[in-house]
Amino acid sequence: MAEHFAADVLICGAGAAGLTLAVDLARRGISFRLVEKMPQPFHGSRGKGIQPRTQEIFEDLGVLDRMVAAGGPYPPQRHYRSDGTTMDSQPMEGNEPTPAEPYHLPLMVPQFLTERVLRDRLTELGHCPYYGCELSGFEQDAGGVTVHLAGQGSIQTLRVRWLVGADGGRSFVRHALGIDFPGKTLGVRAVVADTLLTGLPRDAWHCFHESDMARQIMLCPLAGTDMFQLQAPIPAEGDVDLSAAGLNALVAERTGREDIHIQSVSWASAYSMNARLAERYSVGRVHLVGDAAHIHPPTGGQGLNTSVQDAYNLGWKLAAVAKGAPDSLLGTYEEERRPVAAAMLGLATKLLENHQQGPMQRGREVHQLDIGYRGSSLALDRPARAGALSAGDRAPDAPVRGRAGQTTRLFDLFEGGHWTLLGYQAAQAPSARPGLRIHSFGPRGDLVDGANHFRDAYQPADGDWMLIRPDGYVGAIAAAHATQALEGYMATVGLPPADGPRQ
Repeated sequence: MAEHFAADVLICGAGAAGLTLAVDLARRGISFRLVEKMPQPFHGSRGKGIQPRTQEIFEDLGVLDRMVAAGGPYPPQRHYRSDGTTMDSQPMEGNEPTPAEPYHLPLMVPQFLTERVLRDRLTELGHCPYYGCELSGFEQDAGGVTVHLAGQGSIQTLRVRWLVGADGGRSFVRHALGIDFPGKTLGVRAVVADTLLTGLPRDAWHCFHESDMARQIMLCPLAGTDMFQLQAPIPAEGDVDLSAAGLNALVAERTGREDIHIQSVSWASAYSMNARLAERYSVGRVHLVGDAAHIHPPTGGQGLNTSVQDAYNLGWKLAAVAKGAPDSLLGTYEEERRPVAAAMLGLATKLLENHQQGPMQRGREVHQLDIGYRGSSLALDRPARAGALSAGDRAPDAPVRGRAGQTTRLFDLFEGGHWTLLGYQAAQAPSARPGLRIHSFGPRGDLVDGANHFRDAYQPADGDWMLIRPDGYVGAIAAAHATQALEGYMATVGLPPADGPRQ
């Protein structure tokens, strides 16, 4: 008799990572429960930068336009000199959008607004987080995970197929698994606060004493709100007054001005910066995403974005295995995402060190468009491709036309929970199968590359087939003579022919 599960997945933690995973599972029809031990949603701005690659993910999840409406662009930084003069600079390296990369600059959205947009999307899909519900214990075996949930004075025990810890840097799930969290404390302690203030215009990110960690303070207008985010290093030891009066004193001391007045504080936190990476992302049927797997300094705006992308990588794999793909597919989650976090920690730490020496400018390295999985066991090139787009790379966008004459984009064709197979001047297509959409360029194809944007971005040879994963990365590129290898690949990820056996 088949075992009964209360849900396929229990997600522990309703921050950005947990909400992203919930939205992704909901749109794929996978049953889950999302629990959060806090009694209400987080209301601070902690992670406020949405990088271009995450914007692409949010487009796929159906929330990007709402994110843009909720936030706005980063303002210029205004540097206050000791002689009383100021200088404005752009904190983000400017690039124009291209057909392959439609989003070119980070977007500022305070974290509480990002999470609100994701919750609204989840509600549309018929789900909601359970607040005030804490994971108090779990046991796993070969068939599933037994979880114990505490809330409203009672303990509830459920059986699920998988457990995902999206429960932050102090993750209960990670501790219960006994996973080490090595790294280091970076010797920087800081305060961050969301405040209402007067005395500063909202046209700039105001930066005082940037090269002096004992006096540095930054006041950034928070897009989508009437507030400013205050950021300032503080001594490693001792109490800090996070009230309006205490922060007013800090502002006056560090700016030397008496005309800046903090009226109220809606959220504030004093924290020590760390860089840590979990030694494992998965143990059996339990997986870690987001800050449960990696914590880092906020420099570079990488943390929330990396967390969202963890969830986006794991979501389609959980859904595929739930629908019959081999269990081994879930083994690629840690394989692909842990090296990304290791590189991100190095970048964020380097940017912190540079910022201690003076103004920060963030370039393409923080946009996360170049992150890929070329070394993954899910990357198949037949034959190998040198100096060109390869399996494991991010799949570029491209404006194209449908055969009926309408304009569209590759991202429009990719949007949703399916795989996409693109043929270029190819002969007979592989057979149709559930979860796969097939398009082709050529005399009998349904797509037209009139401006050569597809050819420029993908550099295909005649006869090539390019298989795009549900998370927008190239899974496989197979030449006309290698379609058998492509068929084998599709079977391993849960895409066998419609008349073939499920794996």
